Amino acid sequence: MSDTLYIQTEQNVEVHHPHVYLQDIAKLSCSNAKILNRLRVMPVANLDPDKPGRYVICAMDLIKDIQQKEPDLDITNIGEPTFIITYQKEGSVNVVLRWCKVIFVCLATFFGAGFSIMTFNNDVDVPALFEQIYTQVTGQATDGFSVLEASYSIGIGFGVLFFFNHFGKMKLTDDPTPMQVQMRLYEDDVNTTIMEDDSRNSENK
Repeated sequence: MSDTLYIQTEQNVEVHHPHVYLQDIAKLSCSNAKILNRLRVMPVANLDPDKPGRYVICAMDLIKDIQQKEPDLDITNIGEPTFIITYQKEGSVNVVLRWCKVIFVCLATFFGAGFSIMTFNNDVDVPALFEQIYTQVTGQATDGFSVLEASYSIGIGFGVLFFFNHFGKMKLTDDPTPMQVQMRLYEDDVNTTIMEDDSRNSENK
């Protein structure tokens, strides 16, 4: 009875050294410890040390390489059929540049959201609506700053906090925030686009 190797790969795997081994990009399981140890250190790719980036790997090519090394081994892939290796050199990330990007995104999000709220208020003419409601309820003209404007402003702030389910390190529930969901969808779309472009380029060669 031959041994079986189970391979599980993620859609995108990050490595920090150009010499990539099987254990760096996949989770392996096999009842034969000797085979497992040999395959853990099987070279998968030798990347250019000076070219960090993303590289598309086909699981079928990976299985063929394993079969050449272990011809009597049954292989079961329970991961992605195609996945990406993201090569990022250790310590190559500029901390100052990263913080500048974070600050820029925060400012753009803050002022963009504020601008969107203001344009919405102008489109539906919220001040005139509040003035009309205040006059109908109290019988007096408003001076432009009443309990309606104050409660509306506070309500927007609390509404944003409840919607994004996140304030500093505090979360109302354990569910992912809408921002986390959108970032995950964006990441999945980027990975899918990279793999599809690589597949089309391979077909055109």
